[in-house]
Amino acid sequence: MAKKSKKTATPDIAPRAPIVVVMGHIDHGKSTLLDYIRQSNVVATEAGGITQHLSAYQVEHTTAEGQKAALTFLDTPGHAAFQKMRLRGADVADIAILVVSAEDGVKPQTLEALASIKEAGIPYVVGINKIDKPGADIAKTQASLIEHEIYIEGMGGDIPWVGISALKGDGVSELLDLVILSADLLELTADRNANATGTVIEGLVDTKRGNTATVIVKNGTLRIGSCIVSGSTYAPVRLMEDYTGKSIKEAGPATPVGIIGFTAIPNAGDDFYVVTNKKEAEVAITSATNEEAPATARMQTSLPIIPILIKADALGSLEAIEHEIAQFSSDRIVIKIIGSSVGDITHADVQFASATENAIIVGFNVAIERSAQELAERLGVEIDNFSIIYDLTEWITTTLANKTPKREEEVVSGTAKILKIFSVQKQTHVIGGCVESGEIKLNQKVNILRREVKIGTGIIKNIQQYKSDTDMITEGEFGMQLETKAEIAPGDFIDSVDLVIT
Repeated sequence: MAKKSKKTATPDIAPRAPIVVVMGHIDHGKSTLLDYIRQSNVVATEAGGITQHLSAYQVEHTTAEGQKAALTFLDTPGHAAFQKMRLRGADVADIAILVVSAEDGVKPQTLEALASIKEAGIPYVVGINKIDKPGADIAKTQASLIEHEIYIEGMGGDIPWVGISALKGDGVSELLDLVILSADLLELTADRNANATGTVIEGLVDTKRGNTATVIVKNGTLRIGSCIVSGSTYAPVRLMEDYTGKSIKEAGPATPVGIIGFTAIPNAGDDFYVVTNKKEAEVAITSATNEEAPATARMQTSLPIIPILIKADALGSLEAIEHEIAQFSSDRIVIKIIGSSVGDITHADVQFASATENAIIVGFNVAIERSAQELAERLGVEIDNFSIIYDLTEWITTTLANKTPKREEEVVSGTAKILKIFSVQKQTHVIGGCVESGEIKLNQKVNILRREVKIGTGIIKNIQQYKSDTDMITEGEFGMQLETKAEIAPGDFIDSVDLVIT
């Protein structure tokens, strides 16, 4: 592997801004909190009002003591499908804010977020949000936190917390003061003169500009003219943008930036580093490619396979879709992902899918090229496109379920005991019996049991009760014509069954 570019300047060790991840259950106000902090309105632009990408922002906060401090924030989705993105955010961050609604208390994704924070080994503070709501109950929420082993200050623990209204801004300044205090205790530093190293937060295809990525510089300074490597891809840094979309010439420690021009979409969560030039970068990615794990073995199964090709706007979305598909469980079909990539649905995607019988293309936040749509209609390739993760989840549970092969199942509707055999002519048995439970109907299939062991089956051809023909009996003694090949005897039982399609 090519060596990382060496430092060429005297180290300049200085404090750096903390990287803060905001986590919690869906709809508990994470993005609204960031909106207030940034005085923007990102929530309105999110599909369905939920965050579906990992984003990074920088702000400057003035504490109650008048101290000015820079903070870098990560916003992570709360929906269960985006668990990998939350893990990635917690792994990159120095400190976490765990947002909990004062109306709802601790919820499933709250606990997932907490597990991510603990796995990353970072400190955290709690923001009890929505204190302005009529249904807010801070005491109940505190009890909910303690019940789930989140031991906050004032309740027997040492985890800092504050009540906030992300919508109105109440308590937000105090919450940021707690974050800065936690950061001061960590004594975060970085060498501004070092060549930049950091982490890829998200990768996607910009339809106008190509492969792009959001990265956070963890150490050193990234400058225009550098060449960065991440995994098996690299990018000459010719254009670099801050979180507002403004072009910048350099980015110091704890700075999130967008990089354009990668040779391929870098993997979210991978580290990046600076090399001397393009030639050194090519050597580095060749080495990285050779070290990749071999491809997994082909799927071996006797069950019907439903092939799916996934196209999404970003790597995090691909992870979310794969997570949702993995939740689908069936003993009758197998879901096989035949390909996944970032970008719009193209003519080539439809051609690829058409080569596999019954393949479905699933898109998320992407466009469908006109030629691709026309080819799909001509070849009969199904394309399902979504912009909200809930709709995707519903599609999985309905559409895929509808594609599951149907089968007949026997459901016992009634049981009777055979009391007497009156006559047997060929395969027709005239018997007397007594209903034990349920109902027994004309033309119904029956299973014949002897000492709870099935000895045969039959069809009810006639039923009489009180010397009259009837279509159904639910109690008492009866006479019956039963067509069966089995040799039945008094003391045997019959279970009448209905065939149900499932």
